[in-house]
Amino acid sequence: MHLCGRKISSEILMGFVLFIFTSALVWAGSPGDFTPRVPPERLEEAKSFQNPFTPSADLIARGKKLYEGKNYCSACHGLEGAGGTSGGRITPPGGQPPTNFADAAWQAARTDGEMFWILKHGSHGTDMVPYLPLYITEEEAWEIVTYLRTFGGR
Repeated sequence: MHLCGRKISSEILMGFVLFIFTSALVWAGSPGDFTPRVPPERLEEAKSFQNPFTPSADLIARGKKLYEGKNYCSACHGLEGAGGTSGGRITPPGGQPPTNFADAAWQAARTDGEMFWILKHGSHGTDMVPYLPLYITEEEAWEIVTYLRTFGGR
């Protein structure tokens, strides 16, 4: 095969195509982050939940410790909160990638109540399972939500 007047081996071309395809799979999930994860009939309820805590350095540090440790949210969402786009788990084709918390537009589109609702009920159509009350307390859930708000420049 010739490209720009040079002969290219089929192995190099196949490697390039595979790289592009794999990259597309990893990045393809980002727009899905804007799909509401709370069922429409429960969205009003989810948005009504209010974070009872005022953000502070101590609260954020506790949320970070839970995110990276006990809950190990970072296993899927990555240490930088980028979800399926980098640092997190690679999603199989057809799967919903983990939410990209580092996306400022996503942060602006979601309320604290929606994030709390997902921690409590899980996210239908994804691998996100309910964490409340089996793994964390309500207070710990709000600490995690407060920490998540540090991603995306908020």
